Amino acid sequence: MTPTPGTPPYDRIAVIGAGAWGTALASAARQAGRHVTQWGRDARIIDAIRTTARNPAYLPDIPLAPGIQATTNLATCLTGAQAVLLVTPSHSLREICAALSPHLPPGVPLILCAKGIERDTGLLLSDVVMAELSGHPTGALSGPTFAHEVARGFPTAVTIAFPFTTQDRLTPGATPAARLAVSLGSTALRPYITDDLVGVEVGGAVKNVVAIACGMMTGAGFAENTRAALITRGLGEMTALAAALGGRAGTIMGLSGVGDLTLTCSSQTSRNMSLGVQLGQGIARADCFDGRPVVAEGEVNAASVTTLAARADVPMPICQAVNAILHQQADLKATFTEMWNRPLRSEGASLGISLVNPGAAPGRDRSEPQS
Repeated sequence: MTPTPGTPPYDRIAVIGAGAWGTALASAARQAGRHVTQWGRDARIIDAIRTTARNPAYLPDIPLAPGIQATTNLATCLTGAQAVLLVTPSHSLREICAALSPHLPPGVPLILCAKGIERDTGLLLSDVVMAELSGHPTGALSGPTFAHEVARGFPTAVTIAFPFTTQDRLTPGATPAARLAVSLGSTALRPYITDDLVGVEVGGAVKNVVAIACGMMTGAGFAENTRAALITRGLGEMTALAAALGGRAGTIMGLSGVGDLTLTCSSQTSRNMSLGVQLGQGIARADCFDGRPVVAEGEVNAASVTTLAARADVPMPICQAVNAILHQQADLKATFTEMWNRPLRSEGASLGISLVNPGAAPGRDRSEPQS
């Protein structure tokens, strides 16, 4: 395929959020040659980013690309911005959108860099943004990314998703997705482009819940067979939900689906897997992470994903099990034993087989629909 010539980058990028991922993206954008402004609430962190090119709270040992203009003032951060990266937790997104509204330049594209589904409404995060900030093209950046590796400039690939109109397909180089790709692309960061925003968002939300499940089983003393099974069947749950909402299976087989799922479920660098490991070891939630208030998106997503799945009539037993343990006081080992002893079935829906599981407890109702 011949590269599309003349795609103009966004020269001025605003990053909303000064946690590890927001800072890593700000550094990557600056490394790619962009003028970068970054907003955060914590004045100590913001001062350090601006004056020392370090984030002492989240990436203390990693030098950032110099020249990031960090500020605690939203209006200052957004002045002249040509693209805005939203890097705040899913539970605070609606609040942030309301705060951004008076200061956004007209028509500037908004790129979601957090992953999740809004808990109270079951809305995809792009739906939240479009409801609060209409008139702005809205997309997402996702993929298998640990913030500290991106900040160090390790080779990383991501997916950038925006819906494409008919005109976008005729002039793809002028789309927000293409322009953002050339804005962030560098010798280290390789962006890919898709028009399947739904698939990318579903992948990002579900993978966090499956990572908690993998962590729980690891912490409970199980090993690689169990984790591989959870990853594979979790991928099936992710694919089914994406398809029910209009996403594509091919997207789930890409960076924002299987790529991100594999990474997040394979390392305790992931806060979601780490949380699961601690819970599987019997550590009370309040004592996890040594009592520090660490945000694991999958904890919120467990509830929002299962709510959305129920609304879409998609069985998701792994996500349902995690939700029951986190939010309904279900016993961890008993819940996973129950999940494992569901009726036996065919892999894939084409055969429609459901068999009594010899491992199921006597007297258990084995007739319910299964995924």
